[in-house]
Amino acid sequence: MYIALSIIAVAIMLVINEIWWRGKDNHKEHSRKIIHILVGSFIAFWPFYMSWNWIRIISLAFLIGTLISKLLNIFTSIHEVERFTVGEISFAIAVGAVTFITKIDWIYAAAILQMSLADGLAAIAGVHFGHKNKYKVFGATKSIVGSITFFVVSTATLFAAVYLARVRIPTLELIGIGLVAAIVENIAVYGLDDLFLPVVVAFILSQI
Repeated sequence: MYIALSIIAVAIMLVINEIWWRGKDNHKEHSRKIIHILVGSFIAFWPFYMSWNWIRIISLAFLIGTLISKLLNIFTSIHEVERFTVGEISFAIAVGAVTFITKIDWIYAAAILQMSLADGLAAIAGVHFGHKNKYKVFGATKSIVGSITFFVVSTATLFAAVYLARVRIPTLELIGIGLVAAIVENIAVYGLDDLFLPVVVAFILSQI
């Protein structure tokens, strides 16, 4: 029941976002990143009520659905972007990939939130306030404002996850993980950060 409702919820969010995008009253990057934040943040909490195998199955279904949508241009709001990106595909793979790295629900949540919340808010901040502080990494455009936003949100998310899970991880280690995540977000360009961010963070947290 919960699994079906979860899939329906994601589908509804995608449809609403598509309708909003086609209204042309919004910035395209906003549309992509808002759905990125909403869907990703929702998925982050799936392990609290869904089995790891089901998450893997849905991740595979997401990947197949994303490829079909991209091929047939169904959800243009998430596919139509001026720069080259494999973010949608990386996103779908990451949902399942992290389940092979950790079997701890709070670590999964913290890792996926790096991809959805931290990365999404960083992109929005960069679009609004990063015009005068841009720089290039492997040909991809970044901004100092976006990178700082990512680090702050990433680290705050880690602290929140650790606090709610009632586990003890030294403050400097959490800040260090946030810094590593910020570096990964910078060098994993063209949407690959959506895959490498949660994978790297999940791996580090599972080793502590």
